[in-house]
Amino acid sequence: MPSFTRLTAVAAPLDLPHVDTDRIVPARFLRLPRGAPEYARALFHDLRFDAAGAERPEFVLNQPPYREARILVTAENFGCGSSREMAVWALAAWGIRAVIAPSLGDIFRQNCLKNGLLPVLLDAAVVADLRRQLHARPGAAVTVDLETQTVTTPAGVVHRFEIDPFHKALLLSGQDELALTLAHESAIRAFEARLAAEQPWVVPPPAP
Repeated sequence: MPSFTRLTAVAAPLDLPHVDTDRIVPARFLRLPRGAPEYARALFHDLRFDAAGAERPEFVLNQPPYREARILVTAENFGCGSSREMAVWALAAWGIRAVIAPSLGDIFRQNCLKNGLLPVLLDAAVVADLRRQLHARPGAAVTVDLETQTVTTPAGVVHRFEIDPFHKALLLSGQDELALTLAHESAIRAFEARLAAEQPWVVPPPAP
């Protein structure tokens, strides 16, 4: 997965609270394979498009200043609902690399961390003020620095966020948990060979 170190990019304010994963990516799009470019159109599909498939101009990502947004600043409880990992895939397909929120669905937050998307939790008043700044200055940039664990607003105010050291290290290196395990493949194979030699009775026989 792509590494995350420091990102300065256009941020889009999404004021809707309790946006569940079905609104992030409706269930009918879940047949798409991971990495499919169609996920970019599926993102917020029923919020972005009307029944005829035309863009809703009032939706934030349809507005020119925010079409290139790489940071999403949301209201509370973003990503609640089902555990579908595709919600994160759709955000990534659009180009979103960080979500800043006062609270996130717990499974959604874990899915972000497993897919190279940085979830940032800040105080509700701070996030609300940040969204106000972005509405006042459409197209303004926000900086998210994982190494220093800080968010810098368009007004230049710096806010620190917390992240556990394990996931921070994975994001900085661009590794997911599987890649981390495979980095020790030679040691794992050596252990398995030693175990088979020293305690053959615990090693299952090969399948016929």
